[in-house]
Amino acid sequence: MSNLSLVTTFILVGIPHAPALDTTLFEIFLVIYALTVVGNLLILLVIRVDSHLHTPMYFFLANLSFIDMWLSTVTVPKMLMTFVSPRGRAISFHSCVAQLYSFHFLGSSECFLYTVMSYDRYLAVSYPLRYTSMMSRKTRTLLATSTWLSGSLHSAVQTILTFRLPYCGPNQIQHYFCDAPPILKLACADTSANEMVIFVNIGVVSSGCFFLIVLSYVSIVCSILKIRTSEGRHRAFQTCTSHCIVVLCFFGPGLFIYLRPGSKDAVDGVVAVFYTVLTPLLNPVVYTLRNNEVKRVLFKLKGKTLSQSK
Repeated sequence: MSNLSLVTTFILVGIPHAPALDTTLFEIFLVIYALTVVGNLLILLVIRVDSHLHTPMYFFLANLSFIDMWLSTVTVPKMLMTFVSPRGRAISFHSCVAQLYSFHFLGSSECFLYTVMSYDRYLAVSYPLRYTSMMSRKTRTLLATSTWLSGSLHSAVQTILTFRLPYCGPNQIQHYFCDAPPILKLACADTSANEMVIFVNIGVVSSGCFFLIVLSYVSIVCSILKIRTSEGRHRAFQTCTSHCIVVLCFFGPGLFIYLRPGSKDAVDGVVAVFYTVLTPLLNPVVYTLRNNEVKRVLFKLKGKTLSQSK
């Protein structure tokens, strides 16, 4: 980190909105955050207690729920504080560093995890008889660990590039959390090299992951079309649809913000809500409402709870 930085506190401007909407937006995002945490905790609990769900697909889903729960926790509570009072908009320099690192660590880990999950679905559909041996406990643990380590490395690069610059003038961040693009605008130095490296870094990672996911699903569709029975094809498509929905909701807004020339603060702030607030909520909703196995375990747990309360 640069020793030339004179700024000790940043001010988060927050989401563009009319001041009269402070209370309404606070209540809406508080409910979304509560549902996100409870929903993802519920998925973790369901996968933990039912041995039938101790499969590679649900192992990766548990990792995804854990990431989503913390990704939301890194950004939403501070956003809520910006609605409460002007003091809630302040964030110390070191807290800003920690938030940026945590956000990119969890976000890039999720990006890598979606890629691994698409590969898992490819093996499950294309090699059903060999799937269990190909995606062994050791293999899936290695893949999951790789996503976390890769996310950590990727985030470290983003954080070091952003905060090695001096910050000595304006301290208002045109966003509701500390992210690289709006912070670089406050630097008291030329940021063109930083912006190019971050653009290439995020571009290579996100575009590469998205390309591998698309490639996996092209192979999956080819394998599904070879299935003779319509019931078999329907079941195979159903196992992949949930993953496709959350992938599009995650990658779409992210690619829009980081991989386009120029940056419009108001637009970026609103678009960022999709992958920092709504996608972490969408995952448990999609994977529970569309998944009969998860619903079965939830009903079983509900039945046990009701019988114990009598």
